[in-house]
Parts: sequence; structure tokens; C-alpha cells
Amino acid sequence: MIDINIIRNDKAGVEAALEKRGYKAELDGILELDAARREIIGKTEALKAEKNKVSADIPRMKKSGQDVQPVFARMREIGDEISASDEKLKAIEAELRHSLLCLPNLPDDDVVAGGKENNAVVKVYGKKPEFDFPIKNHVDLCESLKLIDYERGVKIAGNGSWLYTGRGAVIEWALLNYFIKTHIKGGYTFILPPHMLNYECGLGAGQFPKFEDDVYRVDTADDAAAKRFMLPTAETALVNLYRGEILDEKELPKKLFAYTPCYRKEAGSYRAEERGMIRGHQFDKVEMVQVTTPENSKAAFDELVGKACALVEGLGLHYRLSKLAAGDCSASMARTYDIEVWIPSMGIYKEVSSVSNANDYQARRNMTRYRDGAGKINYVHTLNGSGLATSRILPAIVEQYQNKDGSVTVPEVLREFVGTDVIK
Repeated sequence: MIDINIIRNDKAGVEAALEKRGYKAELDGILELDAARREIIGKTEALKAEKNKVSADIPRMKKSGQDVQPVFARMREIGDEISASDEKLKAIEAELRHSLLCLPNLPDDDVVAGGKENNAVVKVYGKKPEFDFPIKNHVDLCESLKLIDYERGVKIAGNGSWLYTGRGAVIEWALLNYFIKTHIKGGYTFILPPHMLNYECGLGAGQFPKFEDDVYRVDTADDAAAKRFMLPTAETALVNLYRGEILDEKELPKKLFAYTPCYRKEAGSYRAEERGMIRGHQFDKVEMVQVTTPENSKAAFDELVGKACALVEGLGLHYRLSKLAAGDCSASMARTYDIEVWIPSMGIYKEVSSVSNANDYQARRNMTRYRDGAGKINYVHTLNGSGLATSRILPAIVEQYQNKDGSVTVPEVLREFVGTDVIK
């Protein structure tokens, strides 16, 4: 959530920043609500001060024999006015908060305007693999090696689903073990969160209220506040772990990671580039999150980018790292770098990790704060990064590591988990 003080003090600057996203901000209504809120607070405080003064005069008036009934009548009037003001204030604050919650985050100053056409490649790792034989796509490879059963996956769960089987399940689990082992070694705390979350998690992460229709809802109660949804990413859970808490600066940074399946409503199209496991309703992902101070935010971002890149490099996969333009960053994020792995059969790069910094946008929504050495309370910064999602890593592995005889060489870092060098 954007700090109202920034909007109040630099309306034009906020509008220009959001315009970089292609978002037309309507800030006049927000400022009018803010002004009305402050006016009501001022009037209410004046009424309370008058009530306290009049109340203090009653003993003196009684002692001097004055009639206090008019004073009691005035106090009742003031009480009614305060109650009416409180109700009006409550309604205005709710409307103001909703309006602020619907605004996307401000992109960082160095993030360029526009959509994905303005994304910039900042790093390329390795070379595109070359083959001296006709290559197969990952769907055909996974089917011929009996790694994935697409037909039965669709049969039991519908389009956008697949089923790992035999060695395919082993490779999937090997990837997860590789990621988990690396993150634990790197000093991150392993979390296994619930997959079903409450509404406040979606709100605090920035997905609600604007993107409520993008998640799978689970109706567990008639009360709307008690309804749940299936997490679209573990970030939604992790950035809410300290919701409503005030941490000590000495506790920061919090370095966390979680493994979960991720549940997404949209599963892409029937285009060739969306075939197989490239996009689905459910996929496995290991997610990294850092909760830190604003001063250490940039260093935390660089660390997360480095960790995600190191995982892909450890697998020996050719990829590129891209800095996203403002319009291609998700609504909650101030900056994002994507790691995009090469899929030979498609001749394109596909994102396998997004590393993002929300600055204090999520923390303001879920009231995650810290007390610094001077005793001042500040909002934390929250950052996240995929480390990694498997549904595009596995296709990249089987395609980049495929051999002429239809077998696939297992990346060296996975062999201890898979138990073989080559899958035939």
C-alpha cells in the first residue's frame, strides 16, 4: 500500500510513477477522502476537548448552586455529535483504505516505463545448446521416457494438469531436494506453510482485493471473513508470517524459504509454447523470502537474484536474466528480475524464477514493522524470489540434456538424488 503522505505531498510524482506501469491513477478522490478524514478527526477532537472542559466545570457549578441541567443537555448533544462523527469517520476510513489497497506499488526510479517490450537482458549464462540430430520437444521426451503421463493427468484433473510417474516423479523430487539442500546450506529457514490461507494473507501480499478472482477459493464458512483460498505461491504465506507484529531490528533480516505446490486458475492457452508442463493449474515451487530493513533492501535483492541464478547455473542450463519494465512487474512489486531458461524446441526463453522487491508496500498492508536501535518503529521491506519453480526447469533439462538415442543425461547435481547418470 502506498503511503498516503507520499500521495498528499507529491500527487504529480505518484501519478507519473504509476503511469510508467500504464496505470492511470485517480488520486483526486483519495485526497478528498483524506481531507474529509482529517477534518472529521479535527472536529471530533475539538468536541472531546469541549466535553472534557464542560465536565470539569460541573463540580464547581454544583458547589456554587448553579443549574447544571443545561450543561448535561449540552454534554448529551456533544456525545451524539461525537458518535455520529465516529460513524462517519469509520465509513470514510474504510473507503480510503479500499482505494489505497487497489493502487499498485510505485516502481523504483530506475525501472523503465512500458511493458515487456522494454524489458532489458542484463546477463546471459552459457551458450544455447547445439545438436547434430533432430531434437525432440519435452512433451515427446517425457512421454517416450515415461516421465510424465499427460493423458491420465488430464483425465483425473482436467486440462492444464499432468501426472509425474516413475523416474519423472524421482526427478521432480530430486530438483526439490537440490533446491532445499542449497537453501538450508545458505542459512535460510525452511518453512512448510498451510496451503489454504485466510483472506488477510491475500490482502497483505497485495493480491486482494483487485485480483481475488485469480485464486481458487475454498468456501469453509458462511462468514466472508472466515473464507479461505488456495495459495498461488508460498510468498503469500511467508510475507504474512509476521503480520501485525513489531520485530526487533536485531532479528532482521529474516531469511525464509518454503516448498509448496502452487495453485493457479489460469493455465495458459493451447498455443505450442504453452504445451505440456509450461503452464498449469498446479505446479511445485520453492520460494525464498526476506524480511529486512530499508537500508539492507538492495543487498537482500542482489542476494536473492544471485541465489536463484546459482541454482540454474548448478543445473548447467543456458538462461538469461532480464530486468522487467514497470508494466511487466506484478502490481505489488517495485522491481523484478526474471530468470528465463532456454527451451530449444520452442526457440524461446521461459521464466523459471522472478525475484522482486516490494519495498514497504506489503508491510504497510499487513502491518509488519520493526523497532530500530533508537526505539523508532518503521515498516520492514519484503522481498521474494522463486528458488525455483520446477514445471519449466524439468522441460528445460530434458530438452537441453537430450541425446541422439532419445535418452536424457541427468545434471550432475541431481545424480545423488536420481541414482543414475542417464535416463533411457
